[in-house]
Amino acid sequence: MRRVTFVFFDAGGGHRAAVSALTAVIAQQQRPWDVRLLNLQELLDKVDPFLKLTGLRLQDFYNRMIERGWTLGTPQLLPGLHGLIRLYHPLIVRRVARYWSENPTDMVVSLIPNFNRALAVSVKRGLPGAPFVTILTDLADYPPHFWMERESEYLICGSDRAVEQARALGHAANRIFRVAGMILNPRFYETAAVDRAAGRAALGLEPERPTGMILFGGQGSRVMGEIVRRLDGSDLEIQLIAICGHNAKLKENLEGVRARIPLHVEGFTREVPRFMALSDFFIGKPGPASLSEALHMSLPVMVERNAWTLPQERCNAEWVEASGVGVVLRSFREVAEGVARLLDPARGKQFRANAASIVTNAVFEIPGVLEQILDRHP
Repeated sequence: MRRVTFVFFDAGGGHRAAVSALTAVIAQQQRPWDVRLLNLQELLDKVDPFLKLTGLRLQDFYNRMIERGWTLGTPQLLPGLHGLIRLYHPLIVRRVARYWSENPTDMVVSLIPNFNRALAVSVKRGLPGAPFVTILTDLADYPPHFWMERESEYLICGSDRAVEQARALGHAANRIFRVAGMILNPRFYETAAVDRAAGRAALGLEPERPTGMILFGGQGSRVMGEIVRRLDGSDLEIQLIAICGHNAKLKENLEGVRARIPLHVEGFTREVPRFMALSDFFIGKPGPASLSEALHMSLPVMVERNAWTLPQERCNAEWVEASGVGVVLRSFREVAEGVARLLDPARGKQFRANAASIVTNAVFEIPGVLEQILDRHP
């Protein structure tokens, strides 16, 4: 039995969610693999410079930053982070290579950014001959040293732009694999019909009123409160489903809002596909996972792109505009005008048609790609 190790961390929810989705599909496809998971943050806690300097793990600081909206200036922070990683590169490589020596595996698959040079070197030292694969969980790279490195051995890309970036960095065509979009949970492909009227009524919503979903990843965001207030103060006859994720304070605050429009507030849930099936449009940050989920459910999307947008997600907002699948705002202060555009009969119909044309099958394709790579390294 071949052993495959997936490397992830909990900076945001997307990396763990992608690993969970892949392992579920590998089990469904009955591939004869022994799948292991490695949380890199836990392995590197003793050498994490951020933990030593601030008392916070790097992933925990990132999650707090997202939750509180402290994202202005993140493009300027990235070079500093990469400088710290380069400074600690020998320690990181030594620790991870020792882990591979003690926990041998036939393939290492990274689903995280920023650390892939160190991971690639550690695999060469600790697992000579084993392949190292990077799966981009963003639609494109944010070079330099974000997803792709010259040391990257195999790259799995969910967009043509990412493939072009890999080629531009000098990677051979037979080491770049193009798959259909981002990794979604297999639950999004279950085709059971949803009674929208009954489902909405069960949430305390009106059965026929246009319904928007607000979702800002697993940590939620303070801006969700502003979005609810602005839409409640508009003359739009809509209703909202707000998913707060692990942000208990945000959930409490939204539940306390005395809104004119019907509002259902949800905390962390594994039923996002069901809530999306009850919705007519999506409002959120331009994260690759939630965008892909909404488009897979044929929901037109609304996102914001400005100085507060995470640098690796700005290209996603550009892609939304170029693909004609929704509205990109300069600020969520314009959210009411944006929703009016999404609900315009002619525009909305085109948005929905464009969203429905997006194919996202990466979660089912990637195990086959990994098997091809394993076959190259008997």
